[in-house]
Amino acid sequence: MPTFPPAGAIAKFSDRLIAFDLPSLPVDRRLEVVTFTGRRIQLLPSPLRLGVGLVAAAVGALGRVVGTTRMAGFAARRPLPVLGEYVRLVRSLTFAYVWETWPDTLRDGGPARAPRPDERGPS
Repeated sequence: MPTFPPAGAIAKFSDRLIAFDLPSLPVDRRLEVVTFTGRRIQLLPSPLRLGVGLVAAAVGALGRVVGTTRMAGFAARRPLPVLGEYVRLVRSLTFAYVWETWPDTLRDGGPARAPRPDERGPS
């Protein structure tokens, strides 16, 4: 049975937006974040889920025409009415999950590297 909002459209857009915002986030982590985002959107109250679903469907359709990556980049750079709210929703879920799950994540999404032995202070 299909779900509303369309899980595939949300996942594809979320994946591209996360790749735009956090380019160094490892693929396995990005997929985990996309899954989390989709689950959380499915748990929204019905009226909100309906609105998000309509925007997700429109963004998905436009993404099929111009390309999802191009659409996500455009939406990320330009805070348009309604579309901007969808971007903010996905970003807020993404950022909360990333820094709650992996608190040492760098600003570009990359995992913090462990200091080399010669960089550590005195023991």
